[in-house]
Amino acid sequence: MKTQVDAFSDMIRAKLPSYDTLDNAVQALRQTLEVVMGVFPADVEANFQAATEAVRASFQKVEVLRKNSLIKPKPAWYTGPSEQDRHWPALLGYLREVKNWKDASESLDESSSEIVSLLANPVDDSFQCRGLVVGYVQSGKTANMTAVIAKAVDAGYNLIILLGGVTNKLRAQTQRRIESDVVERHRTLWQMYTTTEDAGDFIKPANDQFVMPHKGGAQLVVMKKESTRLDKLLETVTRTPPPIMRKLKALIIDDECDQASVNAGADDEEMTRINEAIRRLIAALPCVSYVGYTATPFANVFINPFPDRADKLDDLYPEDFITALPRPKGYFGTLEVFGSSDTSADDDEVDFGRDMFRSIPPEELGKLTPKGKGAHKSFMPDVTLQLQKAIAWFLISCAIRRTRGQQNDHMTMLVHTSAYVAQHENMDKAIRAWISKNSDEIRSVSGAAGQLLRDVFAEEIVRSPLSADAPTDYLESSLKDALGEVLDALELVVENGESLERLDFTNGARTYIVVGGSVLARGLTLEGLCVSFFLRTSQQYDTLLQMGRWFGFRKGYEDLPRLWTTTDLISNFRALAQVEEEIRKEISVYRTAEVSPLDFAVKVRSIPGLAITSAAKMRHVIRTSISFDGKHEQTTRFNHTDSDVVLKNWQAASSLVDHLVSEGYQRVKPRVFAKVPMAVVRKFLVSYSMCDKQLNLNKELLLGYLDASAGRMPAWNVAIMSADGKAEPVSLGKIGDIVPFIRSRLREPSDYADIKALMSKHDVLEDVAGAKAKASSSWDELKLLRADVPLLLVYPIDQLSAPMKATDRRVPLDARGPLIGLGFVFPGNRDKSGSYYSVELSVPTPDQLEDDASNEHEDADA
Repeated sequence: MKTQVDAFSDMIRAKLPSYDTLDNAVQALRQTLEVVMGVFPADVEANFQAATEAVRASFQKVEVLRKNSLIKPKPAWYTGPSEQDRHWPALLGYLREVKNWKDASESLDESSSEIVSLLANPVDDSFQCRGLVVGYVQSGKTANMTAVIAKAVDAGYNLIILLGGVTNKLRAQTQRRIESDVVERHRTLWQMYTTTEDAGDFIKPANDQFVMPHKGGAQLVVMKKESTRLDKLLETVTRTPPPIMRKLKALIIDDECDQASVNAGADDEEMTRINEAIRRLIAALPCVSYVGYTATPFANVFINPFPDRADKLDDLYPEDFITALPRPKGYFGTLEVFGSSDTSADDDEVDFGRDMFRSIPPEELGKLTPKGKGAHKSFMPDVTLQLQKAIAWFLISCAIRRTRGQQNDHMTMLVHTSAYVAQHENMDKAIRAWISKNSDEIRSVSGAAGQLLRDVFAEEIVRSPLSADAPTDYLESSLKDALGEVLDALELVVENGESLERLDFTNGARTYIVVGGSVLARGLTLEGLCVSFFLRTSQQYDTLLQMGRWFGFRKGYEDLPRLWTTTDLISNFRALAQVEEEIRKEISVYRTAEVSPLDFAVKVRSIPGLAITSAAKMRHVIRTSISFDGKHEQTTRFNHTDSDVVLKNWQAASSLVDHLVSEGYQRVKPRVFAKVPMAVVRKFLVSYSMCDKQLNLNKELLLGYLDASAGRMPAWNVAIMSADGKAEPVSLGKIGDIVPFIRSRLREPSDYADIKALMSKHDVLEDVAGAKAKASSSWDELKLLRADVPLLLVYPIDQLSAPMKATDRRVPLDARGPLIGLGFVFPGNRDKSGSYYSVELSVPTPDQLEDDASNEHEDADA
């Protein structure tokens, strides 16, 4: 419950934007309240004074802790909002009182202050600053941008240029958001050069120039990344008289900065037009800070830091800072979907993530999307069984949300099965026909459609239980009326580059099934997205991650989102979740070393079969360094159905065991051998076959690391692990019978086995005699108890490995024979990782490039 102090604090903040000082705002509020309340009683006066001091304290100069950033050192100039500010207090009040963002506003305040502190100081006579902000897909980057804009204007920036995507709809969406959140709070302080209409992009102003800025105000341009528009903007800048130009302090925010902005020309001399236009714009402005925002920074961190002609026209490498936005509270992203990658096999509850993926079988794909050149023009898709289930669950989820009091919220389903506009229309017709045909049975939960609803509901609440228990007749007793309301509210919309219809989330709650193309695959927000039916794929990390429209905020319905897609896409997203996590760790680890983006290159791990970004954007990529120092690694993915690989690995382990026993190496424990020469370990690894889906353990890189580290790690400890479980013992060379480990696999994908975790945390001390550690100790705490010696752990894995307890997340391993898993514990400091050894970056094949090209322009229709 809000206290009187809180209420007074909110009232004072609401008054602040209209007054020059806090004291004037407080005095005005007192006069207003005393008209109604009379002179304050003592207790009310005490609360009023406490509120005043609380607001005053919030504007005290503080040290902005740059805890998320990799920066080029420079003098500190921004210490947070002040009581003279107008735009940020107004935005903060709007977010807290109108949008009800009280919980999120604190972290937004902190992260936006950090970013503003990284910009150039606008009081300087000339400056150029370039930075990169790495967010999460669908995570509220726009909210951070609005906060940065408000604070930057308060701090002295007065020309805001926001590059809002590459489509009219995305640009207009961004303009509407900036206007509603920031501009409308103080409309008279803003000079607008663009509007919220689709056609409201930048055109040269009537006087061909920018005007002289006025104190406390700003000029705003929200424009599409299109070379002709950028040329008009550059022409306006060049025609602005020097006295005005010297007064303009420009902040360029490049939304989705990995798209179109990065030079993809054949060489540095042949810059792409958009890239060149942005670079010329920056060069023409005497005072400018450029900040790129993206959730997929792969292309940006591969920009050449030292391009040709840098003295005349520099590139967009973020040389001044790279900062990673903190994970927002309540965000639903890759970590929530797939679970943590740093999992121990002995965890009571392994973090699998949410069971939200549903696989579309291969036999349905030919009924959903056309094959062959030109087939898209006449192909009519079917509403297959899995698409029917997806629609059924969407209708059920909407009904559930209505019973939870969310009838005034947006509810959306995405259907994306083809890149072609003609197919969007045909899929829309097919879905409309199916709903129309089955509408009566859905309303009454009867007939074939009613049985489909019952089957889907029963299956879904078993695989992913509802947040609250539902009675057995929940569908018929509680949801039937709501299902009718959902059908009454339901709208089908085609959203692509050509469609005349447009999603409208501004006028009341909407219930949409949206069929669309590329405009839905990046940037455009689908409010209330709960169900996705998604077939389009890509061979590039950035394109693939941007397709994750199902990430975002799902307050009050975290248990309901589902994604129907292919096993390949699920597999690729699971791999990308690990890569995304690693990039953020790279920035955080190297921040502590106080190095700048010019001293430190963010590294990106390769995934077999995928390209990181387009080949043109990787021209400056080298085989950069990677190290295993201070890390523990484990094999969690196996080619379990390849009999040759399974047998070969078992034989390799048997040969290793025979050698260890025959040579009589010192034993720490009965199956733990000490001071084993590195050459013995290397020989074993050469003969061992690793699954190419095992991202963290590429054999070529691992062997290279061993070779380079031979001088400081000449000897290893080797532990042959045996389980305490009830599996049938197996014979492994001269060590005799040992008990294999039960490691069931995740239900998907099917072409390899993913066991999620092999090692238990305390296994890192297997070679430490008498080690005592708390059960709650972390991996890093346990590794501190080790000597400075590498450890290889060899795990026999039971061939069948049925799940230890009933679960829908795991299925029996069912391998062609007992498997051999490996664990590694490396000495050294983790923050030194990456200093010496190389990682090979994938290069797309010609057919992959052709596939991505067709996806990019959607046959020129979208």
